[in-house]
This record gives sequence, C-alpha cells and structure tokens, in this order.
Amino acid sequence: MQTKKSRKPVKPVTVILYIFLIALAVIYVAPLLWMLSVSFKDNAGVMAAPFALPEVFHWENYQQAWTMGKLGTALVNSVLVCGITLVVSLFFGAMAAFAIARMRWKLSEAAHTFFLIGMMVPVHCILIPLFVRFAGLGLTNSRVGLMIPYITFSLPMTIFLLTGFFKSMPGELFEAAAIDGCGIYGCFFRIALPLCRTGFFVSGLMTFVGNWNELLLAMVFISDPVKKTLPVTLTYFVGPYATNYVQMFAAIIIAIAPTVIVYCLFSNQIVEGLTTGAVKG
Repeated sequence: MQTKKSRKPVKPVTVILYIFLIALAVIYVAPLLWMLSVSFKDNAGVMAAPFALPEVFHWENYQQAWTMGKLGTALVNSVLVCGITLVVSLFFGAMAAFAIARMRWKLSEAAHTFFLIGMMVPVHCILIPLFVRFAGLGLTNSRVGLMIPYITFSLPMTIFLLTGFFKSMPGELFEAAAIDGCGIYGCFFRIALPLCRTGFFVSGLMTFVGNWNELLLAMVFISDPVKKTLPVTLTYFVGPYATNYVQMFAAIIIAIAPTVIVYCLFSNQIVEGLTTGAVKG
C-alpha cells in the first residue's frame, strides 16, 4: 500500500522572502504599466482619472509623438552613439582586463587601481573643463565628441567587471594552450573571449543602458537638433506653460522599449555559468 509523501512545511523565512520579491516586482513594474496606460489616453482623461484604464485607446498618440518629436532621428542617433560606444568599450576594456588579470607585469595592480579610480570621478566635476577643451578641438556638436566621454566613462566599469571574469578562469586552460604553442593573442582571442561571453553580456548591458539613458553630456555637447539623442528629445515634450502628457508618455515608452527588449533577449545569457564544465577534476 502506497503512502502519500508528506509535504515539507514552508519556512517563515521563505514566505517573507517571496512576499518581499513580489512587492519589489510590483514596485518596478507598476510605474511602467501606468505609463503604458496613460500613453493610450487623451489629456482630458488623464486629468479626470489618471490611474484608471483607458476607455478608448488613442493609438494616434504614438504616431504624433514619433512625427512631432522627431523620434526617428533621435533613435538613429542613440543607436549609432551607443552602438559604437558599446563595441569600442568592450573591445579595449577586454584587452585591458585580460592584461591585468592574466598577464604578469609590475604595474598590473597599479593599472587596475587607476581604472577603479575612474569609477569614482563624477561627470559633473569635469564637465566644464571637458567642454572647454572639446570646444577648442572642434569636437562639440558632433557625435564623435559625445562618444569619447561615453567610452571614457564606460571603460572603468567594463574593466572592473571583466577583470573579475578573467581572474575566475581556470589557469589550466591557458597553460594547456601555451604548451600547444598558443601565444598571448591566441589565448586572448581563442580562449578568453569565448569563455567571457557572460561577462560581455553583463558589462555590455550596463554600458548600453547607461549610455542610452544619459542626458547631461548629450544636452551639453550637442546643440544641433538633428544630432540629439533620445533622452534630450524627450525634454521637448515638456513646455514652460503646458505639457502634452499623453504624447510625452508615448515617447517615453518608445524610448525605453529597446532597453527592455535587449534585456529580455539576453537575460538567460547573463545568468548562465561562466566556465561550467571547462575543466574536470
């Protein structure tokens, strides 16, 4: 006669943890759902019942926000600037992190500390001298002049994250590759980079989201409306005397959609193991 397996009692700590996680999810998701709901209303409906669901879906809000706000041009500028910044910062950051983590040289720790100090420097402290120097070099009001500080401020975090990933790699892999005649560049491109895929996803996502949402540098360095990025373009929906809330929220939904899509596509790669099964024993 078979007996039913008794269920293990749920611990109070587990219940509290799940309640906390659910509350945290609601805190993060609720504002996004509210913005999505407001973007389908008209201004009168927002003022009358801001938290109610839209009775009629006004899809024209997205069309008007796209055309009147010139979001297409701003989207292209953001993709161009953030894409080039992402590739350059990951490439040079990976080389610097590999040199610090896996190569033996006297100033490796000093170089690591130097890049860590770069994470502590706020952009507000160097904004004015940076603008003056770029103005003298003719780099203001250009996408290149905006990408240079983006890359500069992205490198310290990228190097910090990738250094930890490279240090956690088994040394036996590089020793075996050196015995087989693989040089330093072969170890970097053939072994380190493929195994550091998770590190690239983590640091790349942080770099992309941070630069995609950046406002201060883009507002100061770019004056031509044709070259402005999405965060700067969103400020045009707020006027000194009146604000079109429905178009503004529609534009915000359009602006945050790429970051949400990127995170949803690569969330599994971020959480997967780094070198699972690479070395046995």
